[in-house]
Amino acid sequence: MGREDNQPDWDKIAEKFDIWLPQIAPVGTALLEKLAARPGDTILDMGSGTGEPALTLARTMGAKVQITGIDAAEGMVKVAQKKVDTERLPGITFQTMPAEKMSFADNSFDRALCRFGVMLFEDPLQGLKEMHRVLKPQGRFSLAVWSTPETMRTLHWSYQVFKDRVEEAYYPPLAKVTSLGEPGTVEALLDAAGFSDYTVEAKTFHYNFDSFEDYWDAVEASEILKMQYDQLPDEQRHQIRDEVGRFARDFVQDGRLVIPHDYLLVYGNK
Repeated sequence: MGREDNQPDWDKIAEKFDIWLPQIAPVGTALLEKLAARPGDTILDMGSGTGEPALTLARTMGAKVQITGIDAAEGMVKVAQKKVDTERLPGITFQTMPAEKMSFADNSFDRALCRFGVMLFEDPLQGLKEMHRVLKPQGRFSLAVWSTPETMRTLHWSYQVFKDRVEEAYYPPLAKVTSLGEPGTVEALLDAAGFSDYTVEAKTFHYNFDSFEDYWDAVEASEILKMQYDQLPDEQRHQIRDEVGRFARDFVQDGRLVIPHDYLLVYGNK
């Protein structure tokens, strides 16, 4: 049997997930700009993984804010908290907690954010309801979700090459990852969660690698597709690589691999 929703085992890949942080950093920057944190704010980072963008905010504002990061995967939380301890960052802590069942009191936070987490919640609507509950009146939020399947290019490539080789239970989780990307979907969830004052912007950022080989090294080193690879004989690994490489050829610019990815930037107030 595959894992529910075909997702990777986030606990097991936690130590290696940071390989991708430089690639998705522009999304964190956009989120923090829209969050517009102020000195004295209490801030919640939901589904914070190995700590971003909460850590960037903590490094910028220090003890001027109080940041709490949560994630359902204990392995991710351990990695994030280790960074806090190593850097001796003030005003930030991480804890293991599902977004759908937060232990915080109503109206606890001035700000809330979530980078590429909502669509991976076991229950995205309940997670957004919880975000609404713990935000103070007029509290501000910003979140990012992936757009449509064909614009989440690297995962779309993997889906294309694995879908005819493994059982459906082991397909890359393209449907889950892009489940909030179709027009009107995230808006319907926000409305149902109690939000009415928000903006949804279509945005694009780019993965940048010196070559396809560097990109593929990151894929393999991060084990993001380990569950799929484990279903194949070793001799098919090169076939997978070569087929993804054919997709990637269209995105080589001046010798570098530059891959656009679309997402939705959502921000507003309770």
